[in-house]
Amino acid sequence: MTAGEPDGTGVFVDTMAELTWYEVERAARDGAVLLWAFGVIEQHGPHLPTGTDVYLPSARLRAVRRLLAHRGIEALIVPPYYWGINVVSGSFPASYGIRPELMREVMADLLAGMARDGFRHVFCFSGHGDALHNRTLYEGVRVARERCGIDASFVLEPALVDRLGLDPGDRCLTVHGTDPADSEPVGGVEQPQYADVHAGRAETSVMTHLHPDLVREDVRAGLVATDLGPAELAVWRRGFDDARRTTPLGYCGDPAAADPDEGRRAHAASAELAADAIRTRLGLGRNAAGTGSASD
Repeated sequence: MTAGEPDGTGVFVDTMAELTWYEVERAARDGAVLLWAFGVIEQHGPHLPTGTDVYLPSARLRAVRRLLAHRGIEALIVPPYYWGINVVSGSFPASYGIRPELMREVMADLLAGMARDGFRHVFCFSGHGDALHNRTLYEGVRVARERCGIDASFVLEPALVDRLGLDPGDRCLTVHGTDPADSEPVGGVEQPQYADVHAGRAETSVMTHLHPDLVREDVRAGLVATDLGPAELAVWRRGFDDARRTTPLGYCGDPAAADPDEGRRAHAASAELAADAIRTRLGLGRNAAGTGSASD
């Protein structure tokens, strides 16, 4: 693992797939919680890999796991799920999707298996912004809770709760706070008003921090901001051909403005927020006596 790769690139790194069944059984018996990332294989412009929505939440869960360990909570990471729902990128190559009902049932079956193993709490994270993908993730959690009684929940921020039209008090959800830095200018520079929601400045910043070797830096540096306002963004979110016509290069935002230090801060903040929310969900309050860092 190099200095530029604090979390590695293997999908099984630090997951329960590296453990024996004895170790998994013991963790369940000791009350460990499970962390599970849900992404997709999807185009991310000409500068980021199609696995971006798997790499980013996987790295976040590794950071969350470290923070929880410092707070006395054992957690195992489930290998990431990456055959999800693609609407916005549906007309681009290498953007694969499955039927929502299939994803929901696969989730429910696997969560039932985790319940049979004795795990009581499973925290599900999304690495993909597509609304239908996230509604389906919610439905998979809901169905599993009804069928097998496991305390599964979808960990997400208030903005996504609002966009999906969900009730923040729903027990299927673990809603975390918002990083105060999100409402402040980065580095004292006023933020642009255009949408930056896919393979733009924010997402590219985190990738350049975590996996700089996977970013096509020579391409990224020459990309022009898409400058989409609310009306264009609404068309883009209709997906498929509408999205491809609106953003023919496959990104929405300003990837050329990406900053790895900004990505480091965003990555660390997102892990802290999730760890605090999980601790609260488990009835342990917020910060424990021990503290840790989300960064290596």
